[in-house]
Amino acid sequence: MTAEVRETFSIPMEWGDRDWDTNGKFLIAQATHQGPTAETARDGSVRALSWYALGLFLRNGKTDNARAIDVLNVVLAQQYTEPGKPWNGTFRVSPTQPEPPAGAVMWKDYDPNWREFIGTTFAMILEDFPDRVPPELQRKLDNSIAQAVAGEILNDRLKPAYTNPALMFGFLLDFAGVRSHRPDWVAQGAAWQAGIYTSFNRFGAFDEYNSPTYSGVDLFALGLWRSYGSTASMRDMGAKMEAALWRDLAAHYNATLKNVSGPFDRAYGMDMQNYVSIVGVALRMELGESLAPIPKIEPEVDHGGDLWYATHFAILGVRIPLDATQKFRSFQGERLIERRITEDRVATSWIGNNAIYGGETTQKSKDVDGHNQFHPATVQWKLPSGKIGWIQLTQAPPIDVRADHKGLQISCTGDVTFRIYAPGMKTSDLKKSDWVLPGLAVHVTSDAGKFALDQETDFVDITYAAISGMSLRIVPSL
Repeated sequence: MTAEVRETFSIPMEWGDRDWDTNGKFLIAQATHQGPTAETARDGSVRALSWYALGLFLRNGKTDNARAIDVLNVVLAQQYTEPGKPWNGTFRVSPTQPEPPAGAVMWKDYDPNWREFIGTTFAMILEDFPDRVPPELQRKLDNSIAQAVAGEILNDRLKPAYTNPALMFGFLLDFAGVRSHRPDWVAQGAAWQAGIYTSFNRFGAFDEYNSPTYSGVDLFALGLWRSYGSTASMRDMGAKMEAALWRDLAAHYNATLKNVSGPFDRAYGMDMQNYVSIVGVALRMELGESLAPIPKIEPEVDHGGDLWYATHFAILGVRIPLDATQKFRSFQGERLIERRITEDRVATSWIGNNAIYGGETTQKSKDVDGHNQFHPATVQWKLPSGKIGWIQLTQAPPIDVRADHKGLQISCTGDVTFRIYAPGMKTSDLKKSDWVLPGLAVHVTSDAGKFALDQETDFVDITYAAISGMSLRIVPSL
């Protein structure tokens, strides 16, 4: 490992070592390191346990192999084996999670994606460390993966457009088919992979577009295709999509601001320097801590659990094309990006010196709800302090947004709300037609019938009522 890879990998492993309960044989709550969005209140995450086991095999210290075997047996005991049930083949979130009740609700009573997250980790262990896994445990891991695949096939819930689990499932189908001597699964896997590849190549984008977190899962899954695919075709498709995804992320990146520009189909935050994103983890391993878009890593850092992906990337490698690496290392000049995602969706982004912003058009097929992760209008800029300020559309009816070098053009009918984070701003400087912010001025044109402010502790929400359209002219003042 390089020094950067070793350092990044070592941090979650130190957490795991500290939090491993040798009596109860599971990680206590701190091991998830998700801050206010912890996966459990007290018990450890079963998914984090599987990742810890993979890391133990990779580190290969004096007692690591024996502990990894203990960990894997705990994880295996958390798998649901109830053929015919929608949750068959997935895993408990924590060892004390109750059995799904009659009429169980997906995401509330069980997480189906843990078939993919844990199944792919088992596969990496079988591929990379077979000499350190006892034969009986190998058999159990193979059976567990087959159970996860069978449950997913019967559940029939995944679509190629649900990009991150679809990519992982495309790998697991192939892996389980080969290991279980199931040519029908191998054939299904090949068809699934070809479908994703064909869809991607139409416009050079995944349906689940531009997410600092989920694009990182995509990169992990494509690394699985590239490294372990049973055919040259699968390995080649994985490598090509992986390189294209890195180039797209780099095109949207401002190395001065250390952030990827929106719009975001799925995002957990607006400043990659304030939460751990999986793309940020990979870049930390490639660029080092000083250049990477990632916060100081502390036990309670927001979304710290995603740092466990350092183990996966340490094994698979972070394969960034040279031309993309240059954009991640230093700002490469102002640019307008337009990317068609599907027939009906187009993302546009302006990457400026001190401000980046983006919009997504969907033929007005999607609305915006502050509780979901869809952010079709975003602005990020450099504050006088050197930190990042941001604006995010949080509520709107079905909407289309386009970006150009001047700002954002918004088309919708109804009420829209923007959330502004800019320490030092004054509500008296937020007018219906102008927002004067530290380091940024926004000139607003709209036909709103009403304008209202809602001051919160860390941000301000601004609502424009009954609009049919509006524009935001964005002028950085630094």
